[in-house]
Amino acid sequence: MRHGGQILADQLKLHGVRRVFSVPGESFLAALDGLYESGIDNIVCRHEGGAAMMAEAYGKMTGTPGIAFVTRGPGATNASAGIHIARQDSTPMILFVGQIDRSHRDREAFQEINYREVFGGLAKWATEIDQTERLPEYIRRAFAVATSGRPGPVVLALPEDMLSAMADVADEAPAPRPSARDRSGQARAALEWLSEAERPLVVVGGPHWSPAAAADLATFAGRENLPVALAFRRQDYLDNRHPSYAGDLNVGINPKLAKRMREADRLLVIGSRLGDIATQGYALFDGPGPRPKIAHIHADADEIGRVFTPDLSVVSDGPSFVAALAALNSASKDWSDWTAAARADYLGWATPFPSPGDVKQEEVIAWLSANLPQDAIVTNGAGNYAAWLHRYFTYKGYGTQLAPTSGSMGYGFPAAVSASLENPEKTVVCLAGDGCFQMTLNEMSTAKQYGATPIVVVVNNGRYGTIRMHQEKHYPGRVSGTMLQNPDFAALARAYGGHGETVLRTEEFAGAFARAKASNLPSVIELVVDEQALGTSLTLDAARAAGEAAKKQ
Repeated sequence: MRHGGQILADQLKLHGVRRVFSVPGESFLAALDGLYESGIDNIVCRHEGGAAMMAEAYGKMTGTPGIAFVTRGPGATNASAGIHIARQDSTPMILFVGQIDRSHRDREAFQEINYREVFGGLAKWATEIDQTERLPEYIRRAFAVATSGRPGPVVLALPEDMLSAMADVADEAPAPRPSARDRSGQARAALEWLSEAERPLVVVGGPHWSPAAAADLATFAGRENLPVALAFRRQDYLDNRHPSYAGDLNVGINPKLAKRMREADRLLVIGSRLGDIATQGYALFDGPGPRPKIAHIHADADEIGRVFTPDLSVVSDGPSFVAALAALNSASKDWSDWTAAARADYLGWATPFPSPGDVKQEEVIAWLSANLPQDAIVTNGAGNYAAWLHRYFTYKGYGTQLAPTSGSMGYGFPAAVSASLENPEKTVVCLAGDGCFQMTLNEMSTAKQYGATPIVVVVNNGRYGTIRMHQEKHYPGRVSGTMLQNPDFAALARAYGGHGETVLRTEEFAGAFARAKASNLPSVIELVVDEQALGTSLTLDAARAAGEAAKKQ
């Protein structure tokens, strides 16, 4: 006989769970007791949002579900940001939520919410476990759902009395993975389809990626001499130094890459959903002239043709299909001029454009790109500061980028803590805006407690820069709700027991970074940047002038 918390912990261990992220609550004390002697690390966080984001980052890094435990009501709703990230980023994740006693249900008891309703539209599956003896069944299924097809988050609510009840039940082994299918015929058909193109473009993104998949993509693209564009925040799927790399389909896309994608006659889309950001609000193919024909390869049949009707479709995960493409033994057509032009466009875009002020973000990013170890992990959240990273950092191998395709602010720092715990031998750098960092900087104490040593580079311009940019374009000069009163970030890092420095001139950065790295502590380097540096090619005054000109038209 075991109580439900012990059954739960034993089942997690059977599924290979090594680490969970949590904020404790009285609703799942039995689960905490089950974890006590399990050998599973329990990383106790300072906010449920941070715990969920750390678990999501773990899922991204490992391809196995990241696990988080939070309490009922406000604990669960605080964690919902991480569930949204996992859903939009196709990341396997399981959130366990403490729940009220079953006998109190439907009375609006203390912190009661209906988890099926609250998370039904966010998660792949959201349910509540009512029977202690069925815990192994539900957990086995949760792992299967989280990792099958298009991966995503699962939410399991755990009534307090169910967890503390005793049961005599056998554990259930993980569901066997489906056998790999031979994709060679489908790959050859896709290549034959692509050979009819004069202006092809390969678009790669989505989940399931691996170092082997990155190597296979490099082999395939190099042999065929094809240009490759990577989806938003999947820039580490192909070494950016590869001659086929044409750039990434991000919010601030290279205009020449957007034009090339619009003018392509055939798109081979592997793994990507070809969604909002990649298609610039689904508008990239609008307007006169024919749309490119699309071959769409995705692990989930429901994603194929969701928005754009494909000319050819294959239900397959990206790595399996790319491996089959790489195994083909001959080039099909000479696209060298088209690919060389795409590469030249990328290199031109990656040439630094000088920004105003004494701290130039393009030079800081260029220094990081040139001096970080090739396996360093770089994380970020959301904000205009990230545009410098996307444009000027050269990603050299898979597993070096952790960023939310959902555009969630606050993600970069929890992700960096999770990455440092998972890869203590690697350099982990988080790039964050002043607004972005303040959403989750309380996890600095989590980092210190468990020995994580990320280095946070905080870009401080005293405002929510992205919103200010849009504000100036649409309502020039009418500044409302976008200014920030910030703390001394370096002093705050030291207060948490970490290392902190402030950089006022670009040339100070290299020394500050060396000292942060040598401290072997969670560190913050605050960059005080000019308020005019609003975007990689945009000043605040220029944004306001453009807005005023638009109003006059």
